[in-house]
Order: sequence, then structure tokens, then C-alpha cells
Amino acid sequence: MYVPSPIGRARASAPAGAAAAHRRSPRRRTTRFGAPDEFGLDPEFRERVLPIFRLLYDKYWRVDAKGMRNVPRRGPTILVANHSGALPFDATMIACALHAGHHPRATRFLYDRFVDNLPLIPQIYQRAGGVLASHANAERLLEKGELVGLFPEGVAGLSKLFSERYVLQPFSSGFVRLALRHRAAIVPVAVVGAEEIYPLVGRMRALGKLVGIPYLPVTPFFPLLGPLGMIPLPSKWMIRFGKPIVLDVAARRSHGGIAMRTIAEHVRLRVQRMVRALLRRRDGVF
Repeated sequence: MYVPSPIGRARASAPAGAAAAHRRSPRRRTTRFGAPDEFGLDPEFRERVLPIFRLLYDKYWRVDAKGMRNVPRRGPTILVANHSGALPFDATMIACALHAGHHPRATRFLYDRFVDNLPLIPQIYQRAGGVLASHANAERLLEKGELVGLFPEGVAGLSKLFSERYVLQPFSSGFVRLALRHRAAIVPVAVVGAEEIYPLVGRMRALGKLVGIPYLPVTPFFPLLGPLGMIPLPSKWMIRFGKPIVLDVAARRSHGGIAMRTIAEHVRLRVQRMVRALLRRRDGVF
């Protein structure tokens, strides 16, 4: 999910067939910032909720972020980050890091389809700048030169048990194809701290399927404490943006599956090394 930034770039016109690319067709209403874009981004709403997420960023998780200057200031760009935390607060904190660093670009994070089955969350995601994950939607964003954020671990990243924390799962190679097609820079992003907000000790997959999500989390506090158990713990976070990876001519000529997976694994290892470096540096979880 993208978190608000004062830089609003909403566009009112939707391309033909946009309704097929994402399930919702958000109601358009004109604000002082203009109309929501084709994916439902509402810059006025984004600006209103920014202080809430900045409070989490500055005071609750006390995020230490560096390397924002490594994110290109223009052109199609893909942020590739490790995923964790049971709920995707990592996306909001990455976007907040760019905002706190006075970076001029707004991030459009892609979210998984199961989020559509959660109450209220998809509407908030869309209005704040999130986009339903699909190849067509990612293509459209990069065609417009957007800064796109994604988590190639997918649901597997959110499903890691606490004993598996900070061990990155295999990356899907879809982001590599997107980068090659649109000549997009790939910026590796490492996040440490999100694994501890919901220490996952079990997964209730059968119950999760009943409500349309991959699993219901079992933590030391949930479901034991009911809704109170879903309050995230105040761990100390660190975020690092690595130097951009620009795929060379040879990579652009090799669009085979093996080449794509090799590049994806190279990026995964880069992010994994960044994560381990942060783990060595931190003094404690809280």
C-alpha cells in the first residue's frame, strides 16, 4: 500500500479495458487535488491519513531509514523489498521513509488479491495509492513512469513463522520481466523490524480459507487476547534502500525463463545480504 505524500499526481482518465485489470471501478469525485486516478488514488484522502502513518513511523516504530537518495527521481522504477509482518505495514513504512526523506516521488505498491476479502482495507489501500497486483496493472504504472513497489516473496513472505524470520523466500521473476520491458531500474530494499510486530508461531489455514485469506495468524497474543492481540508490537525498525540495479544489454536479449530466474535470485541475494547487515547492526528488537 502506498502511504500519502504531498506530491499528488492523480489522473482522471482511465484507459480502455481498465475495469478488467482491477475488480473495482472507484467512484470518481472531484476534489481540490483533482479526480482520483484510474486505480482509485485519492490525493486528498492520502494527505489526510499521512499524519497517522507518520506517527507510527516516527514514534511507534521509530524507523531508521537510509539510502532514499538511491531511488531515481524520475523514470520507471521498481522497489523490490523483503516481506514480513503478517499484515503489510512494511509497504506503508517504506513509503513513509521516502516521504520523511523529502523524496519527490509517490510509491504505488502492489497488493495481493486476498486483501480484497478483508473489510475496509482494500478501499483504504486504493484511495491511498495501492494497486491490485496484476501484470496488466504493473505494466500500466510503469508505462506512465511510476515508482512501483512490490514484494516478490508474495504471501510466502507474510507467512513465515517467527523461527524463519528474515530468511527470504524465493522471489518470483515477474518483476525482472517488467524491468526489462520498461527499462526500469530495480532498487533493492531491506526492512528489519517488521518480523517482530506479529511473532507468528502458527497458521490456521483452514479457517483462513473460510474468510478468503491465506491463513489466520497465531501469535503469543492472538487469538488468545481477541482483537487486542492484533495490535502490532512496537519493535524498532530499520530500512535501507540499496543502489539501483540497471539490467544490461545482454540481460535484455535473454528473456528466457532461466535467465529471468537467475536475475531474480541475484536480486534476492542482494536484499538478503542487506537484511543480514542490518541485523548485525541493531542493538535489540525494541
